[in-house]
Amino acid sequence: METIRRCAERAKEVSRRLQGAPVELRNRALQAMADELLRREDEIVSANRKDLKNARAIGLSPPLIKRLGYDRERIGESIQSILSLVSMEDPVGRVLARTELDEGLILEKVTCPIGVVGVIFESRPDALVQISSLCLKSGNAVLLKGGSEAKETNKVLAVAMKEAVESVDRRFEDAIQLLSTREEFRHLLDLDDFVDLLIPRGSNELVRSIKDSTRIPVLGHASGVCHTYVDRDADIDMAVRVCYDAKVQYPAVCNAMETLLVHKDIASDFLPRVASRYERAGVELRGDAETRKLVRASPATEEDWFREYNDLVLNVRIVSALEEAIDHINKYGSHHTDAIITRNDAVAKRFMDDVDSASVMWNCSTRFADGYRYGLGAEVGISTNKTHARGPVGLEGLVIYKYRLSGRGHVVSDYVGAKARSFTHRELP
Repeated sequence: METIRRCAERAKEVSRRLQGAPVELRNRALQAMADELLRREDEIVSANRKDLKNARAIGLSPPLIKRLGYDRERIGESIQSILSLVSMEDPVGRVLARTELDEGLILEKVTCPIGVVGVIFESRPDALVQISSLCLKSGNAVLLKGGSEAKETNKVLAVAMKEAVESVDRRFEDAIQLLSTREEFRHLLDLDDFVDLLIPRGSNELVRSIKDSTRIPVLGHASGVCHTYVDRDADIDMAVRVCYDAKVQYPAVCNAMETLLVHKDIASDFLPRVASRYERAGVELRGDAETRKLVRASPATEEDWFREYNDLVLNVRIVSALEEAIDHINKYGSHHTDAIITRNDAVAKRFMDDVDSASVMWNCSTRFADGYRYGLGAEVGISTNKTHARGPVGLEGLVIYKYRLSGRGHVVSDYVGAKARSFTHRELP
């Protein structure tokens, strides 16, 4: 598709212009985005109601419908998220390290934008605002593809964002582009000469499909199979409250708990209490044989331990030791977010050291794994990668770095041979 190639070419051209755009200009564009959202609030809400009506008519699942909603409250949250980015330090041009290689020969490691970011997301229109604002603050151009279920909302939001930033400065023209069809995005996967990073936000199938179909680096996670382990030394009142929040507060998101692990020494006290709260909230429990002796639950299958429900369904397993809980999480989990509830500092440290996840937590809900809650301003997504960026990815995940070397006519030949000069390799402040 020649049209998509041209979109990517324009995005690459814009990304080069944005590298030199001062932070004051980028912040003015962000402020314009926030103002435009407020100005178009009625139009956005109206478009979202159309999407919700269509989604219910075609039988979209309740979790996806909940994600699709974008009312005045969520618009307000998006505006606050944008304004928080305005007040944040510029992620571009930060000197990460300075080294004197020799007298007058100074090496700097400096942050810079990645370039062109391609994003495909499902259901959540607020993702369009989050990602656009984060890319703008970090000096990147972005190509967006939302799900068809949010077509009307995304269309209004994309026009609002585009017009807002372009009214500030022509350098922002084509910095935010919305693709129309999934076929267009599929073609984008071949354009590794123009697109520098892909971020898929959606179902496991979508993320795996993207990873298997492109040479472009992909940042994201295929699933969010999150655990909470209630240790033998847990405060039961705390454990009930935290585990209830981790499952029930918002079950349709990737950082909601999907499996609850409980030490056998505390299970008979803890499980009936938390199960009673879950029952009132409509949570379906699936448990191992030992769990089913204590509370009402259907049998959990081997496949269930790997499953991300995004719904009011929870696996429960009783374990005999901390090591068994850690082994279960590292085997069945998705390396997203896992938590322990305990009063034992040594046990908590062992858990947080040995669980191989992007976020590990102690005495708090897995639902805290979020860019806004981590103070990142917002997030483009949550990554379980072990390169570049991991966990909730905010501004720091949208910049890379370059080396800048400044000398005074230095030449390599002076550092070679019998009378070679020596490097000082001295760290500088």
